[in-house]
Amino acid sequence: MPDIKGVKILMDNNRYDMAKKVGFISLTMNIFLSGIKIIVGYISGSRALVADGFHSVSDVLSTVIVIVSVKISRQPPDKEHPYGHGKAESIATKLLGIILILTGLGIGRSAVTNILQGNISIPTNAALVVVILSIGVKEVLYHYIIRVGRRTDNKTLIADAYHHRSDALSSIAALIGIGGAIIGYPIADSIASLVVALFIIKVGVNILLEAINELMDAVPNQEKREAIIEDIERLDNVIEVGNIKLRAYGPHLYIDIAVVVEDDLTVIEGHTVAVIVKERIKELNSNVEEVLVHIDPEVVYRNN
Repeated sequence: MPDIKGVKILMDNNRYDMAKKVGFISLTMNIFLSGIKIIVGYISGSRALVADGFHSVSDVLSTVIVIVSVKISRQPPDKEHPYGHGKAESIATKLLGIILILTGLGIGRSAVTNILQGNISIPTNAALVVVILSIGVKEVLYHYIIRVGRRTDNKTLIADAYHHRSDALSSIAALIGIGGAIIGYPIADSIASLVVALFIIKVGVNILLEAINELMDAVPNQEKREAIIEDIERLDNVIEVGNIKLRAYGPHLYIDIAVVVEDDLTVIEGHTVAVIVKERIKELNSNVEEVLVHIDPEVVYRNN
């Protein structure tokens, strides 16, 4: 059997290195984009581009959160945290969702105020060039980070990738608004900044709800749960799986499983079944950190 512990350590180190690399690239591009969008937005008179720039500022904050949370989550279990520090990623994802919602609400409030007060301006062509550049960069970042996040099962990276996608979509809205203002519809720019705000709020709410589900120990992967049940029920001396619970701690899974066996098995035979079940689950699921196996005689299980 392969050295499962050694494989896990190697995977965790690789996961952290990939997150650091992604974080550095993302941070560099976000600082550049947020700066150029806010500066050009103010100079060109485009409120939509300024709003998009502040969206990119929130990207900078989210990238810092990603780097810090992954560093914390890879720390080993200790007396105060026997299940490890994987929940740091869920907490970070929750913070990211809150930041997005607050950013969107602030931008939306400003947009509505400008529309109601008639603070309308026509942006210059420079705003168009910058927003097109932003769309291209953000779409490339989205595809790159979502691929790394799924490969390393890093929920915070995946959330950060969708943040980049929301930024690309909001830049498209800004592009439409800026273009509309330039061709003769000045209010289009302010309306676009409101649309950008709604994009940001929607993504923030989705990310926040997902993080809350994980913090409340919702089933992280229903398909994996069913696959484990099917696999364990094929083992010798296993009648069926009585119950199974999966909890996610960052990239790691902790599993409680009750296995129903024949009534006449000896204590040693029952213990052997538990060891086989535990080893089988870990062998087929590299992200499983710990498995707690309960052995239930069939007569006890049927009478409960």
